[in-house]
Amino acid sequence: MGERMAALGKLLLMAAVCALLPTTDVRRKRRLQRQRRRALWLATYGIDVGPRRIHGVEVSR
Repeated sequence: MGERMAALGKLLLMAAVCALLPTTDVRRKRRLQRQRRRALWLATYGIDVGPRRIHGVEVSR
């Protein structure tokens, strides 16, 4: 009985951790959205942080 309760506790803990921590894909999407918002905010003040790569080709600053 004690082992089953311990296993159930581990299972519940893993479920809680997985529910609270975002996946790698979600983190990547959030980071990209944050970059776009930052670029837009800076553009409102005339600061161009535009893309460093356009169609895979490095552009100068």
